[in-house]
Amino acid sequence: MDSEFQKNEDQIKQLLFHLQSKTDTVKLGGGKSRIAKEHEKGKLTARERIDYLIDKESYFLEIGALAADGMYEEEGGCPSAGVVTGIGYVSGRMCVIVANDATVKAGAWFPMTAKKNLRAQEIAMENRLPIIYLVDSAGVFLPMQNEIFPDKEHFGRQFRNNARMSSMGIIQVAAIMGSCVAGGAYLPIMSDEAMIVDKTGSIFLAGSYLVKAAIGETVDNETLGGASTHCEISGVTDNKYANDQECLDAIRKIFSKIGSFEKSGFERIEPQKPAKPEAEIYGLLPADRVKPYDMLDLIVRMVDNSEIDEYKKDYGKTLICATARIDGWAVGIVANQRKIVKTKKGEMQMGGVIYSDSAEKAARFIMNCNQRKIPLVFLQDVSGFMVGSKAEHGGIIKDGAKMVNAMANSVVPKFTFIIGNSYGAGNYAMCGKAYDPRLIYSWPTAQMAVMSGASAAKTLLQIKVSTLQKSGKEIKPEDEAKLLQEITNKYNEELSPYYAASRLWVDGVIDPLETRKVISMGIEAANHAPITERYNVGVIQT
Repeated sequence: MDSEFQKNEDQIKQLLFHLQSKTDTVKLGGGKSRIAKEHEKGKLTARERIDYLIDKESYFLEIGALAADGMYEEEGGCPSAGVVTGIGYVSGRMCVIVANDATVKAGAWFPMTAKKNLRAQEIAMENRLPIIYLVDSAGVFLPMQNEIFPDKEHFGRQFRNNARMSSMGIIQVAAIMGSCVAGGAYLPIMSDEAMIVDKTGSIFLAGSYLVKAAIGETVDNETLGGASTHCEISGVTDNKYANDQECLDAIRKIFSKIGSFEKSGFERIEPQKPAKPEAEIYGLLPADRVKPYDMLDLIVRMVDNSEIDEYKKDYGKTLICATARIDGWAVGIVANQRKIVKTKKGEMQMGGVIYSDSAEKAARFIMNCNQRKIPLVFLQDVSGFMVGSKAEHGGIIKDGAKMVNAMANSVVPKFTFIIGNSYGAGNYAMCGKAYDPRLIYSWPTAQMAVMSGASAAKTLLQIKVSTLQKSGKEIKPEDEAKLLQEITNKYNEELSPYYAASRLWVDGVIDPLETRKVISMGIEAANHAPITERYNVGVIQT
């Protein structure tokens, strides 16, 4: 093992330790004392409910675990946006699970809570997966109601999605396991089946205090909207259960009787492990992010039996296009090659940059995968498209547009992983969040922004200095250096994969060794949704 390998491995292990520490903290929700209070009420926490509900020893793919990380500090924070979401297995059936975390502000909805709930529903709708709601929420966080309530992608959109999913034939089951108030009351009642836990679950449009203020009626919450009221008098809920465990057992019974589904038909054979050790990825990915490396070294440690079939391997070499298998599933991989390559004409091309030839190659490969019904996996370590007079005269914008067109119109599912850089239009062409990847995750080594930190900081400094000079201020060299440091620090914070994950620009930050599992579960989920749309790229740029 050489020293460079050791250095790379040490750095990524430090990053993974930081990721694990962050994740452990997030999983405590509102903290140990709040967890204890839930237990005193006879309730399980959101994560305990999910652990109880899913099949034993099955994998739960969490989505948005780091949502709202570092946000809402003035309100005391909102770990994981106050809701736990992900894809799991219940009675052998893959499904989406959404569980309000009552240890975080009583499960109240912050702006990022709404965004995260909508992301979970989007995943259920795209993949036609059944969805389970474990409801325990005090409703909208009133001090921020203007950022949650009225807009198209705000709180109300989830009820529209309830209705749309129902019309699409997507199964929705809800359990009221705590508070369920105001507009939030529609979510479980618009589901196919609504169950409620006796004494701890309650559902009403207005609680007892608001009823008193609005119409002068004095009534307690249990009489107003408890389990007995809604199961025996109003008929709003379907069945009541003595405790969380009984209620979750009932959901498992429902799922054990669900019929089979029509499959999309993605090709899968018996899975094989990579022939080359997966853990060597840690040592092969350079600690110095500007240092070149061979992306193929990483790919062969991710794919079954370390076997790939490259498409046009000697042409457009700054993008690797290859078919392979991951956990048995056939996949088409589009990955940025990070080493410097040489064309047949002797031209040197920089790694991580998309040139005209590589963009054309990728566009054709993406079209082929759509023709053959092969899901696409994008591995991003991209600085952007080539610039300069030679690239412009050669039609780089036109060729980049072909790639974006082919990728954006794909009807096969797409999965994106940000390994290193994800800058500017390169993020777009390589299927960034705006291009509807079914799942998108970062490695801890990722950075995402319009441009690299160094380039952006210098550009922003020039703008700042010019503005100050126009207002008659003299800028000394030491002032300029201080300004550059301040700008660099702010920009570097925004480059962080955690900054992206907190805002749900990505679904999470994962250990590189989890990549195969995420892809496999993602394709399994996508296999629930038959492709009904014909692949059509429209007007292609020639």
